[in-house]
Formats: sequence, C-alpha cells, structure tokens
Amino acid sequence: MLKYCSIGSGSSGNCHYVGYKDTNILIDAGLSGKRISTGLDDINVNAENIKGIFITHEHSDHIKGAGIISRKYDIPIFANIKTWCAMKDKLGEIKDSNMKVFENDKSYSLGDIIIRPFSIPHDASDAVGYNFYAESEKMSIATDIGCITDNIKRHLYKSKLVVLESNYDESMLMMGSYPYALKRRVKSDSGHLSNEDAARFCVELINEGTQRILLAHLSKENNFPELAYETSKGILTQNNIIVGQDIKLDVLAREEISDIYKVK
Repeated sequence: MLKYCSIGSGSSGNCHYVGYKDTNILIDAGLSGKRISTGLDDINVNAENIKGIFITHEHSDHIKGAGIISRKYDIPIFANIKTWCAMKDKLGEIKDSNMKVFENDKSYSLGDIIIRPFSIPHDASDAVGYNFYAESEKMSIATDIGCITDNIKRHLYKSKLVVLESNYDESMLMMGSYPYALKRRVKSDSGHLSNEDAARFCVELINEGTQRILLAHLSKENNFPELAYETSKGILTQNNIIVGQDIKLDVLAREEISDIYKVK
C-alpha cells in the first residue's frame, strides 16, 4: 500500500514523504536538511534510501533543503525545465546526473511508484501537483493553487487520499497586516486557495471517490488549524457529508510530523 507522511506543511516550509514497497521519495524539500533527515529517521526511513526529490515549484518554502539533501545523500532532483531554470542558482552545486527533467501531464515510473506531475495555477515559473500510483491505488498532492481548474479536477478525481491546500481564511487575510498588493496576490487565481474554496472542492472530491483529505499549507498569519478544519467540516455538513463517516479529514501541522497514512 502507498504510504504518506508530512514532515512539515505550511508557509514556513514543506516536505512530504511517499513510499511503496522499496521505493521512497520526497515531494519538495523546503525545510532544513537536518530537519528533513531527522523527520525521516522518526518514521524509520533512512535518507540514503530516498530515490528522488520531486519539486512542485521554485519558491524557497519548497526547495530550501533540496540541494543539501541531494549532495549529502546523492539523491536526484526531479522538476520541469522552467522550474529548473528558476531554482538552479538557489540550490548550490548539483551533479549533472542528479538533475532530472520531466514534462508536465506525463507519467513516469521510479521504482515501484508511477508519478504524474500536472500543471497548477500559481505565481511560479511552472508549478505542478502530483499523482502517485501503485497497483490500483492512487493518491495526490496539490498545494499552492490559486484556483481549481479543470486540469486539477481531472487529476485529483478518483484519488483515495488527497493532500489539498487550505491556505487562508479570507477575513483574517483582509483584516491582517499584509500590504494590499500581497493580499491581492494571495487571493488571485495564481495565488493560494482559501479555506472555503478548499472545502467546496472537498465536496467534489468526495463525490468522486476520495476517502481521506489532508488540509495542507496553512498560512501562519492568516489561518489556524481549527479554523481550516471547522470551515471544511461545516461546508461538508451542509452537503450532507459526515466527517468521520463519509470522509476522514485531518489538518497537517506546520512544525510537526504527521501520522503515517496508508492508502488502501
């Protein structure tokens, strides 16, 4: 069965672990190299056994530790060409053999896992989300999404587990200390997904077969876990979906390692 764990999720840094049989991979490495290594140790995964780091986009909260981890453990980094161009100078020296380029919306196999990157709207060079397949199992990760597109729907539907951005509460954002230009950027179609927009999309995901949703990438300034959870729970309840019965719903912590979730 596919296994998933969040080593850290939020505007301060992101790193996800996905494993199946003997294949272990990371999605993003936006934490310190030490924190990533320690997090993997805590779930009994040796960093030396990571087969690849898959990058969603070049912002620092997604790549901060990627170069360090790649050099220390000789791990390849996978990204599309536009993301590589945008992040290469930020990573430090990477071996040519560890610089792997993929194309969006195509499937690739690495060990026992099939990985499919898909395009998402975000103010980065060419941001992606990911599908992961192992036998009949499918899970997906989609954070840093300004809006829900048909392409996102097409790729996330039928995923048993979805890691979905629930970045901000609109009232907190508008009343907060961010400059107006930054507020507009966060709210834009290439910014981030609000709690309410995430919750409305959760209804669609559940109707399309999703069994567990993990709310992710919460803003430190404009959200908090209880609010994200209750917003989603409220909208799901309005749509006759019972949390705990029809769907398993959790919020990923910014500073803490999550449970290990099994997709089966």
